[in-house]
Amino acid sequence: MLKTRISLVALAMIAATQAQANEQAQSNGFVEDSHASVLLRNAYINRDKKHRTDDQIEWGQGFIGTFSSGFTQGTVGVGVDAFGLYAVRLDGGKGHNGGAGVDFFKPYNTTNADSNASSPHDLARAGAAVKFRISNTVLKYGDQMPALPVLNYDDGRLLPESFTGTLITSKEIKGLELNAGRFTQEARKSAEGRDSGHLKAISVFGGSYKVTDNFTASLYTANNEDVMKKHYLGLNYVFPIASDQSLTLDFNGYKTDINKKFVEKASLTGDHNTIWSLAATYAFGPHSLTLAHQRSTGSTGYNYGGYQNQPWGTSDGGSTIYLANSYWSDFNAEDERSWQLGYGLDFGAFGLPGLTYKVAYVVGDNINTHGFGEGKEREIFNQLRYVVQEGPAKDLSVKLRSSFVRTNNAVQQNGYFDDGNEVRVFVEYPISIF
Repeated sequence: MLKTRISLVALAMIAATQAQANEQAQSNGFVEDSHASVLLRNAYINRDKKHRTDDQIEWGQGFIGTFSSGFTQGTVGVGVDAFGLYAVRLDGGKGHNGGAGVDFFKPYNTTNADSNASSPHDLARAGAAVKFRISNTVLKYGDQMPALPVLNYDDGRLLPESFTGTLITSKEIKGLELNAGRFTQEARKSAEGRDSGHLKAISVFGGSYKVTDNFTASLYTANNEDVMKKHYLGLNYVFPIASDQSLTLDFNGYKTDINKKFVEKASLTGDHNTIWSLAATYAFGPHSLTLAHQRSTGSTGYNYGGYQNQPWGTSDGGSTIYLANSYWSDFNAEDERSWQLGYGLDFGAFGLPGLTYKVAYVVGDNINTHGFGEGKEREIFNQLRYVVQEGPAKDLSVKLRSSFVRTNNAVQQNGYFDDGNEVRVFVEYPISIF
């Protein structure tokens, strides 16, 4: 039934009014439009827990190779996308590796994500997908990395996670993108094969529309079988004030209805959640100031990410949280309210192009700890990033990120979060092969 629905959606997309140039008609060919590249990623994460013994430290070198062919010429274009991933462990690992939130490498005891055993020294994974294009509509089947508000792969670690399934993307009408898909397997970031997350199936549908040059709206829904149904609304408006000044309003919201069996499996406090954030960013010259508010309501907190072979995992992607106050802590606990004050600086205006800095302070309260009192937390986030602008090392980037999270006794006793200091160092160098 669901396959039939997806087929009907595909036909509707293809039949939409042709409001812009036909991309397939402009195809140069399978080989002529092909691209291949390798991303070298050296990543280090250190999570120093203040009240626990399971500090997490992982360091590795990753190689992320991608190939994207062009489409064959004709009414229906055919192509192939593929990726190959390889990682080498550089740290000692023992006693600190395998943290569920880091997931560079699996511990030997894969049934316990927080095991203190030494992790494997390396891992490799590959995947491929076949793609078909009619006009401006593409159907892709196989291994891929979807980036949608309700299903978004995590690329914030050493290697990215991936999903296996079908995704249709249509851009037949100017400014409108529609997506429909169904995925039945997931490969976690530290996996060497498919389906390591035990995903049953997740179906997604939705789209985004650029209403005007300054206003974009997005609406998506997902049905994660035996886990939850999730709906998303996004609104983004950029108000230009002057040539070097603007005010951006960004709203993101999720409504989640959770399967009662999953509530029991994950030991959740309830079966529904609504969470939203509204951020206002005033940019002037090289500076930006952000003020944001985020609020969670319902009988449990906002659940996302993780893997279904872990009791609390939802298998909808580690980046499926389009919310303003998500840094190390996501400020997504039951009934939590949080506020953010942020500042950004582009050093290009001071003769240092490619160097940017961001700092944010987030404070949250009103957390329902179920008997331990009002929960509170706060985080200071810092990030310095530099991208080489020219020369032999052009596009080499270095990102230094740190977070300091502090919680009160109610939060610690409830087990929602803990005090800790986190440091991340990412060095990336993209190499274009052709």
